[in-house]
Amino acid sequence: MTLPPGSRWLGLAVLFACCAAISATTTAAPDDNSGVVFTLYRNSAVNGTLRMHVATFDAADGKAYNLANCDHAADLFEVQPGVKTRFWCEPGRFRQR
Repeated sequence: MTLPPGSRWLGLAVLFACCAAISATTTAAPDDNSGVVFTLYRNSAVNGTLRMHVATFDAADGKAYNLANCDHAADLFEVQPGVKTRFWCEPGRFRQR
């Protein structure tokens, strides 16, 4: 699929490529949620109370590293033109509510 220049999809494609590169170059932390894992969530433009999983940051590089990357990803998603959803990070792995 060819994307027109300046398309918000191009920005999202770059963001996903960066996330994939970060994931490929880090090792996973242990499965326990010992305060080092963070999960990125988003709501919906239609339902502001919706809580949807976007990504989990669990690199072995520690709490500060994972939180910084989660916050950075949230900021990058929110500044895309036309995005009306909110993105935020929570400690721990994904969990249903």
